[in-house]
Amino acid sequence: MKTQCARLLAMLAIVAIPAFGQGYPQKPIRIVVPFPAGGTTDILARAIGQKLTEQWKQQVIIDNRPGAGANIGAEVAARSPPDGYTLFGISTAHAINPSLYGKLAYDPIRDFAPVTNVAVVSQILTVHPSLPVKSVKAFIAYAKVRPGELNYSSAGNGSQPHLTAELFKSMTGVGIVHVPYKGAPPAMVDLLAGQVAITFATAPSAVPYIRTGKLRALGVSTPKRINALPDIPTIAEAGVAGFEAVGWNGLVVPAATPTAIIERLHGAIVKIVEEPSMSKYLADQGADPWTMTPAQYGDYIKSEVAKWAKVVKASGAKID
Repeated sequence: MKTQCARLLAMLAIVAIPAFGQGYPQKPIRIVVPFPAGGTTDILARAIGQKLTEQWKQQVIIDNRPGAGANIGAEVAARSPPDGYTLFGISTAHAINPSLYGKLAYDPIRDFAPVTNVAVVSQILTVHPSLPVKSVKAFIAYAKVRPGELNYSSAGNGSQPHLTAELFKSMTGVGIVHVPYKGAPPAMVDLLAGQVAITFATAPSAVPYIRTGKLRALGVSTPKRINALPDIPTIAEAGVAGFEAVGWNGLVVPAATPTAIIERLHGAIVKIVEEPSMSKYLADQGADPWTMTPAQYGDYIKSEVAKWAKVVKASGAKID
């Protein structure tokens, strides 16, 4: 009798999950962004959130929780109820952090269920206009005769801009000095003010300033040029053969979120990203649309954790 009751309850649960998914969402949704407003993850989350609000007639709230190299926001999201009403803006940073930090309060693989990637993002070797260089080769030559004199900003110790700059240093021999900030926006503010001379900025955060002449782009980190800046060469074609550093941004939910909810989110977000207007918006920002199935995204995140572990080890970066 007990066995029959257990089977009946299991069958009812299976039937109930799709029904729950069909009724979702019934209240506002939040997207936890682990960076300050104005950074790439924030820009993409707001674009997706606005479209979801229009599509589902439920408000999507962007909840910025910056700090600790994007770990504070990740922990907040990981501990949220797995009911589909909390999404998390995951990025390359969360593939780097498991190797960078001695201890984390969350696991980017175990504690989240993947929904989809949204875009891949180039980083741009960007300089303040006061720096008298207009190409990657000229910058390398200028920096080599001024070892330790030029500062570069990053979103923080161990962030992808930091590791990308260290990769650039190792491949070119330039002696630029790292100045870490608490997120990309303050790093960008000081670059605009001329407090630092250089940064490897993510394209969506830098392109508007480059177009208005407030900053100068020398090269992009992707294997091919980006649509937002078609006249700017890749760093590899500009003389640093083999240089490549690609970032990515996507959305996940707390582990144990019902499959039906994940599938509904996945379908809606992929549809949004593939809309011509959204694809153009992302491309104009310097982000190439790139979606995956939840299973593909889960495998991709695992592969990125393994890849960046090697980079972190080679760089010697570590945060306790």
